[in-house]
Amino acid sequence: MRLHRLSLTAFGPFGGTQHIDFDQLSAAGLYLLHGPTGAGKTSVLDAVCYALYASVPGARQASPQSLRSDHAAPHTATEVVLDLTVGGRRLEITRRPEQERPKRRGTGTTRDRARSLLREHDAVTGTWRPVSHSHQEIGEELGGLLGMSRDQFCQVVLLPQGDFARFLRAGAEDRAKLLGRLFDTRRFATAEARLAELRAEAVQRVRTGDERLLATAHRIQQAAAPLPGEPAGPEDAAPGDPHLADAVLAFAARARCTARERRDIAAAALRAAEAAHATAQRAHADTAERARLQRSHAEATTRAAALAARRAAHEADRLLLERARAADTVAPALRLRDAAEAEHRAAARAEREARAWLPAGLADSPAAVLAGRERGARERLGALAAARHAEERARAIGAELTSLAQEGEEAQRMLDAAERRLLPWPEEQARLRQAAEAARDVGARAGRTEALLAPAERRLAAAGRRDELGAALRGAEGDLLTARERAADAYAHWLDLKDARLRGIAAELAAGLAPGEPCAVCGSADHPRPALPAAGHVDRAAEEAALAAHRAAEQHRAAAEQRLAAVREEQAAAGAAAGEEPTGELAVVVEELRAEHAAALRAAGGEPAARAALAAAEREHEAVLATRQDVQRRVAALASRRDALRAEHAAATRETDRAREGAADVAGRAAQLARDAEVLAAATAAARAAEETADRLKQADGRAADAAFRAGFDTTRAAVAALLDGAAQRDAQRRLDAWQAEEASLAAVLGDARVAAAAALPPADPAAAEECLAAATRRLRAASAAEAAAATRCADLDALSARATADAAALAPLRAGSRHITRLAGLTAGTSPENEYRMRLETYVLAARLEQVAAVASVRLHRMSAGRYALVHSDARAGRARSGLGLHVLDAWTGRTRDTATLSGGESFFVSLALALGLADVVAEESGGQRLDTLFIDEGFGSLDEQSLDEVLDVLDSLREHDRSVAIVSHVPDLRARIPAQLQVVKTRQGSTVRLRTAPLGP
Repeated sequence: MRLHRLSLTAFGPFGGTQHIDFDQLSAAGLYLLHGPTGAGKTSVLDAVCYALYASVPGARQASPQSLRSDHAAPHTATEVVLDLTVGGRRLEITRRPEQERPKRRGTGTTRDRARSLLREHDAVTGTWRPVSHSHQEIGEELGGLLGMSRDQFCQVVLLPQGDFARFLRAGAEDRAKLLGRLFDTRRFATAEARLAELRAEAVQRVRTGDERLLATAHRIQQAAAPLPGEPAGPEDAAPGDPHLADAVLAFAARARCTARERRDIAAAALRAAEAAHATAQRAHADTAERARLQRSHAEATTRAAALAARRAAHEADRLLLERARAADTVAPALRLRDAAEAEHRAAARAEREARAWLPAGLADSPAAVLAGRERGARERLGALAAARHAEERARAIGAELTSLAQEGEEAQRMLDAAERRLLPWPEEQARLRQAAEAARDVGARAGRTEALLAPAERRLAAAGRRDELGAALRGAEGDLLTARERAADAYAHWLDLKDARLRGIAAELAAGLAPGEPCAVCGSADHPRPALPAAGHVDRAAEEAALAAHRAAEQHRAAAEQRLAAVREEQAAAGAAAGEEPTGELAVVVEELRAEHAAALRAAGGEPAARAALAAAEREHEAVLATRQDVQRRVAALASRRDALRAEHAAATRETDRAREGAADVAGRAAQLARDAEVLAAATAAARAAEETADRLKQADGRAADAAFRAGFDTTRAAVAALLDGAAQRDAQRRLDAWQAEEASLAAVLGDARVAAAAALPPADPAAAEECLAAATRRLRAASAAEAAAATRCADLDALSARATADAAALAPLRAGSRHITRLAGLTAGTSPENEYRMRLETYVLAARLEQVAAVASVRLHRMSAGRYALVHSDARAGRARSGLGLHVLDAWTGRTRDTATLSGGESFFVSLALALGLADVVAEESGGQRLDTLFIDEGFGSLDEQSLDEVLDVLDSLREHDRSVAIVSHVPDLRARIPAQLQVVKTRQGSTVRLRTAPLGP
């Protein structure tokens, strides 16, 4: 990878647009990036990382908004453009973070989304063609070309010396975190995790019983609801504790005892709350009644004063209504007089018209004579009405007698048939009852055999399944043993190949060397003695194939363990259901029961039919008896009815003959008499009406005069003047009634002794009484709820205690079989006391990588320290920390190793620089051998003396070989005098700028 150009706009401390030509700087091979503190040297490196990965290095991560420069103009957009060559392709990356900008119209700001653009240079046409605008596609494209993550890039290309200085003095865990980010050791962590999963599964089988018992204890704790100061649960009880069951059972017993005591206390509190609530209810009712009476007295006093103010109007209404009512007594008499006169005229006219229809001899007869003649006609007509009814009844009786004769004959036939059907019933009933009882005895025997057969068949089936699973269990145990052996062999084979490959890694690296190309380990283009593969050399493919075989064998072993556990569980269930009897004996018992049951079923098959026949015969007999009784009653009723109708028919015939008086029938004689009576009645009525109306007219005149005098009026005219219409009288009466009602109501209220007594008392306080009642109600509800909860708690605790006892009995057998896998997982995780070095599997692999890095770094450290120092990897433990990631410095002057913490500042710098360069080479090789043509080394040079600085620069200068450039980020003055090519960052109040220098500036 080689950087060509970088453009920064409104990024970090750079308010405007700055252009950096890395091609011009790289021409010198080694150049300096310097400037005062805070000017923006690190921001240049941040911009390179942001262009490649859309984020800044981990130690300087921030929100997208914080990338924008505070010195930038509002309309200037933050942007980074990087031109580079990677993987043989010339690319240009443009990144814009999410940012706020002023609105184009109006005031305020709007948010622009993040944008990215990837273009590629076409060497043939010399133009740039767009590749993608998608953040995801650009990230995938660059990730495939770079072959490393952002963290790896920041360690390999942007060498942070401070990080590696801390790495030298860090403990094993901190070194493991850094190396884990740089080297892909996830497959080893996966192996550790898989072993941990297997251990968790083994432990889980033991913990399931403990957790079930603890869950029951937790439910007991929840049901017991302990008070403050009471034990909240079983003391010192935890999964895996051998005394867990005893602690839980003891806790359950204490909880049950406490719950019973609290139940008794709650019952006593409930009785006290009920008594207090009854007292509060009575007090509340008395207070409410007194308040009501006091309000009634106050309202009545106010209404009495208002009534007294309206008394004058009341008297006027009373006088007006009295005269109107007096006039009303005269008005009917006047109306009657007028009505009597009109009625008399009409009656006289009607009399003349009615007499015109009378015979000549009766035209002038008085009303009394006419009335006598009418009565005679109507008496004869009334007698004919009875005769006519008798005539019609005689005809109806004749028809009914004919029908009764037919019905009697049919009823007699039905009675004879019922008698014939009842004769054989006693013998038939005895026969059917005997058959049903015999079938019932046989059916009872079949039920007893069926009750014994079903459990026996279930036990036989369980016994058969038990025998089948015994063979399957032996097969599963054999499969598991074979799978464990194969897994162990595969694991050992993979470890052997891994160890062999690590021993021959130098030959594997040497196989990739080419004449004239730099060595990935030492950087030299000369390869005088490249390592050769030894006999039986193991390459990466063979190691990965062995690892895949090991993983497959582990999966097969885990599956075999699961199958074995399932078969054991199923066999235990079948054995519990079948018992200990052999399958053959159970089969004999089942066959005997089946034969006995089949015989009983065949014999009892006729019971339902026998019972059904008996029930049907009884129902039929009862129906015949009911029919005979109904028919007998019907025959008697028909005979009685027939005799009565014959007597009635004879009497009706005699009466009809007397009433006809020679007419064809009674109806003709009745029509003639009815016409005569109508004429006489009309004339009589008209004559009487004329006489009566004349008398009423005379009487009406006298009554009108008398009424006016009695009413207090001198004349009838005065009475007419005093008349009022109905609406006016009703209004006046309504006002008088309202007055009287109000007066009576006030008298009733003010005269009530209770109201007077309440008014004499102090004002009532219903709110206080209501609050007291509410408080008593709340206390009663709380006490009732507490008593119910206490009773429920006692019942729950009894059930849970029984469950805890059963769980404790089933817990003991579940504690075996997990120690082996727990021990193995502890060894690979480095937590077992048997693991002397406390080295995890992943740490073991990282230790091999660190040993490789130390070997590569020692080559450059040897040159930087003039042959004095070399880095040495160590597996020794440091205190209680895990082993495998130790680093020491071998001092050739003394022949002894030194702890990296004893290095001076300058020594720590070039040791950490050598370590950083070595790690960069190893990581680059691990990531696919991507050539790194540009490196940035950040700070730390101020701790070197002049000689050490010359030696370090010689080593860095050697990195320029084969067109490789190195940038030193520092503000050390001596470097400005030693390195001609420089990129200076200058800070001002308007923001930072960059300047390209090709000659030293001096100190």
